[in-house]
Amino acid sequence: MNLNRRLLGAVLAGAIATGLALPSSAQSSATQALSSESVIETIKKRGVIKIGLSLFVPWSMRDKTGELIGFELDVGRKLAEDMGVDVEFVPTAWDGIIPALVAGKFDAIISGMSVTAQRNLTVNFTDPYAFSGLTILANRKLTEGFSVEDLNSEDVIFTARRGATPAVAIAQVFPKAQLLQFDEDGAAAQEVINGQAHATMASEPTPSREARTYPEAVYVPFDMLFDQRGEGFAVRKGDPDAINFFNNWIAHHWRTGWLKERHDYWFTTEDWADQVTQ
Repeated sequence: MNLNRRLLGAVLAGAIATGLALPSSAQSSATQALSSESVIETIKKRGVIKIGLSLFVPWSMRDKTGELIGFELDVGRKLAEDMGVDVEFVPTAWDGIIPALVAGKFDAIISGMSVTAQRNLTVNFTDPYAFSGLTILANRKLTEGFSVEDLNSEDVIFTARRGATPAVAIAQVFPKAQLLQFDEDGAAAQEVINGQAHATMASEPTPSREARTYPEAVYVPFDMLFDQRGEGFAVRKGDPDAINFFNNWIAHHWRTGWLKERHDYWFTTEDWADQVTQ
């Protein structure tokens, strides 16, 4: 009896061990299959990374010779260099760029695409490689010595284009200030330049450009972004290897300062302006 029990116990133990090993083996096989299907492996085998983008200044644009330049082009070329592959940029209309990615027209979107919940339903995003938002353009004489808190006053006048994102942000951040709304961005900025209003908000590089054009009248008083949003690489769903690689690449180039340096060059200077037709 004892011998039979020991034999039965050994058989059961072997069966349990085999049963436990099967899921582990299956999981390992599934992981290897998933890794081999990653777009990273496709890029390595092809020797080229294909990047979808839309043209808008200064993210991506054509210079006077027709060549693509801009922040996104610097990012894409550096990414390809670090991967040891060539790069192919695929200019695509903005309203069709996500469907084109899903259809496999390119490997990733690198085009200043803000991470939103709605887009995330269709594609996956990396960690942000850039941040955009609104900056304040202020009249020098009217705001001399002002802090951010000083602008939230009934005596302060902000301007903005009617119904645009800056109008909403100003109302939220500076609820006590007066808000004059115009039909055009240019009119809102002109009021500040002319000294008829204290400040306005706009996305970079517009405020910095206005400050360089009219340095005696206006300036960007604070190194702050309002309504800040992050831009990420967009990739097809179901590819954790791609997300992992791109996130590590982004983190490294944030640490080295390379991403910030390139972003500052394109968004806070006009050192590049003579390369494009104005």
